[in-house]
Amino acid sequence: MRRFHLAVGYASLVLGLAGIVLPLLPTTPFVILAAWCFARSNPELAERLYEHPRFGPLLTTWRDQRAIPPRAKIYALLALALSYAVSVWLVPSAYVPFILAAIMGSVALYIATRPSPRGTAKDRNRSRS
Repeated sequence: MRRFHLAVGYASLVLGLAGIVLPLLPTTPFVILAAWCFARSNPELAERLYEHPRFGPLLTTWRDQRAIPPRAKIYALLALALSYAVSVWLVPSAYVPFILAAIMGSVALYIATRPSPRGTAKDRNRSRS
């Protein structure tokens, strides 16, 4: 199982990195899956992801609170909308817009309904002063 998790982790990380430049490929779910797989196969690799300056805070927030920061939600929803528009524009099918609307709409609803991260006690004290 260790090799399987390691292979899926690397594949997910590659797909997540490709998703940075490819509009129809999501980044975040693949990076989350990679972190999960690495935690089961190679904890050092998982720790490197959690310490990454870009992905680390988002992964930690998701792991600890199952929350998505508002800024990340906005970017994700805008990326979904842009991907939908480009797909509808480029694919000459009458059915594709409806299928994509159902899938992307479900993903957008899931993202929009995730809670925002709770601040730490230090953050709350700072906002009171």
